[in-house]
Amino acid sequence: MDTVTVIRIVAGILALGVLAIGIVYLSFLAGVLGKCSPSSRTMQPGMVWLSLIPFFNLVWAFIVVTAIGDSLGNEFRLRNIPVDDPKPGKSIGIAVAVCGACCIIPFVNILAIPAKLILWIVYWVKIAGYSRQLESFPMPSATPYFPQGN
Repeated sequence: MDTVTVIRIVAGILALGVLAIGIVYLSFLAGVLGKCSPSSRTMQPGMVWLSLIPFFNLVWAFIVVTAIGDSLGNEFRLRNIPVDDPKPGKSIGIAVAVCGACCIIPFVNILAIPAKLILWIVYWVKIAGYSRQLESFPMPSATPYFPQGN
């Protein structure tokens, strides 16, 4: 095998690995939205999968992190879960999205790519913590409905 073939194989394996991690991440985000009651959601969980569309995802990332922050904030208020941020994870998510958009700018990408990677990991960990909080505080039960008898 020549060098070019080896480089292509390694690049292909690396691309598939990045895609696999991205799919796990999007599945996680969809799951977090799924833990929020429908009335709290500002985005349906399946909408996060639009992030797989190249270039569209640069704009969609801003919409997804905003929706997740708003939905989590709504859900925490609904469940009376104390939280220090009214839109949990939104600010760090916006920072990730900004770095992601900057990754396509020549020369700027040299700084944007490592910054995005670090911020993305921090965002994922932070949202995972909020997800665990949702699991530990059950949904408030609705007031039972007892129809009036004649």
